[in-house]
Amino acid sequence: MIHTTEVIEVDDELIAAFERLTPQLSSSSPAPGADELAAIVSSPATVMFIARSVDTGQIIGSLTLALFRIPTGMRAWIEDVVVDEAARGQGVGAALNHAALERARREGARTVDLTSRPTREAANRLYKRLGFVQRETNVYRFSLKD
Repeated sequence: MIHTTEVIEVDDELIAAFERLTPQLSSSSPAPGADELAAIVSSPATVMFIARSVDTGQIIGSLTLALFRIPTGMRAWIEDVVVDEAARGQGVGAALNHAALERARREGARTVDLTSRPTREAANRLYKRLGFVQRETNVYRFSLKD
């Protein structure tokens, strides 16, 4: 059983969870520290969700929802979805996504976007099962670092 909540404060447990989860998400990005997590949690443009195992109480996943207004309306974007390797296949990703979709709906977003690498096959299957539709678009990236 899984329980999802919005993060409202940063504590040692959250910091430790991100130290454990971030390497499972990205091999090139360090885990966010207390100040970075606090900036995410306190920002009006982001909502961080965590998933806990009801049995152990341990944080077993996270998702960040970005919400921002542009001239054509409220936009919502899901980022950095990570589920602990030991908890995969148990519905954690689905629970996190449902929580984010409901929050985006309450905020007035008409759509929610996300990207996922093709190599993340299980994640891509999940997104399709949840009703996300793959778009025909080009994604461009401009690197600001040398």
